[in-house]
Amino acid sequence: MKNFNRRAFLKAAGATTAGLVTSGLVLPTSAQPQKMPPKPSQGKSVMGLISPKLNTVRVGFIGVGQRGYGHVKHFCHLEGVEIKAICDTDSEVLDRAIDFVVEQGLAKPNAYTGNEHAYRDMLQRDDIDIVIISTPWKWHAPMAIDTMENGKHAFVEVPLAMSVEECWQIVDTAERTQKNCMMMENVNYGRDELMVLNMVRQGVFGDLLHGEAAYIHELRWQMKELESKTGSWRTHWHAKRNGNLYPTHGLGPVSQYMNINRGDRFDYLTSMSSPALGRALYAKREFPADHERNQLNYINGDMSTSLIKTVKGRTIMVQHDTTTPRPYSRHNLIQGTNGVFAGFPNRIALEQSPFERDEKGGESFHRWDMDMTRWYDKYDHPLWQQMGKEAERNGGHGGMDFLMLWRMVYCLRNAEPLDQDVYDGAAWSVVNILSEESVNNRSNSVTFPDFTRGAWKTGKPLGIVGA
Repeated sequence: MKNFNRRAFLKAAGATTAGLVTSGLVLPTSAQPQKMPPKPSQGKSVMGLISPKLNTVRVGFIGVGQRGYGHVKHFCHLEGVEIKAICDTDSEVLDRAIDFVVEQGLAKPNAYTGNEHAYRDMLQRDDIDIVIISTPWKWHAPMAIDTMENGKHAFVEVPLAMSVEECWQIVDTAERTQKNCMMMENVNYGRDELMVLNMVRQGVFGDLLHGEAAYIHELRWQMKELESKTGSWRTHWHAKRNGNLYPTHGLGPVSQYMNINRGDRFDYLTSMSSPALGRALYAKREFPADHERNQLNYINGDMSTSLIKTVKGRTIMVQHDTTTPRPYSRHNLIQGTNGVFAGFPNRIALEQSPFERDEKGGESFHRWDMDMTRWYDKYDHPLWQQMGKEAERNGGHGGMDFLMLWRMVYCLRNAEPLDQDVYDGAAWSVVNILSEESVNNRSNSVTFPDFTRGAWKTGKPLGIVGA
């Protein structure tokens, strides 16, 4: 080292760094994600919003092709509801929905159709309180915003929006108009998810550490829906975006377990995608070579995996796969210091169990308990105890759909805050966009916007309602 020349060394080091910059290999200077200052509010927070009591909830529907038609059927069996109007661009499904309402002995709703913006005429009515939006994803945000701007509460199918800008626009509109905008995440009303929420609130799993969530649902067959139905528009998203296209079904329940936006919040995310092979292989097998399905460039990885870090340090894995041949799963895992619940199939392992050890002895966490009977008996959520049989009788994904709609109406008729708010919908949905950003940037972390503008610090956790 006696011939070491400091100036030459620094010059060489600078040249090396410049080379790394031009090749795109320089790592960020800090391991900490860049903090994103909250946007200034255009109104007042709607966290815990209580809207004026509605003795009768007057409903309008936009989109009744598939999902929306199921909502119409359920609303026909809810007390304190009047279906005032239905809008759809397809006259056949519109007539089907109206006919069903009439067949139930209810007043015939007014019909709106003719063009993509016919729903705006329906929103001009002064005899509608809430609007149920069940349309292709690109319409969710603009229709929700138009609904609130016209003085009505918006209830939107998942996901809430397809860009960060749309998420902010929806939040801003809700705060300015003081109207509810709830993304209808039905899985939060499943029996198992409600039971686990109850167990979490009672401290059964100890302090929470980690969650896992997924939407794994083989849907290649939807590619054959060419002219209408979900596959006619959803297929194209696999050629537009490489990330988690549909994060909320698994993420919603885990977020409620962890009090996301109500004491904790998502901080940053990193994501990666597998190769995108399955859709092209399916198209090659099922369609002629010159078919439109074989002309698409499918870029969405067959399996998308994201890791989320919360401000309190907890971790969440979120996965999406609607392409590969495998059984359905939403995963639904929550791990705490005392043990774990995992779904699909349901199983529980605890260090300190509320039940006595079995005759085999040993700590219960060394093996799974897969018999849910005693757990349901002890921890079934009060909502399911109250309405579970009615929900199962009316159906909709095992009853979760009916229970969700029943609960929405109950809150509106009793001047209670909804179980999910606009901040939840934005935070859960934005994973769609942020996952793509991370994938496109070699899985570098991406910071979550704080849609609550700091209100998460004092937000009240969702209680065990119905108790």
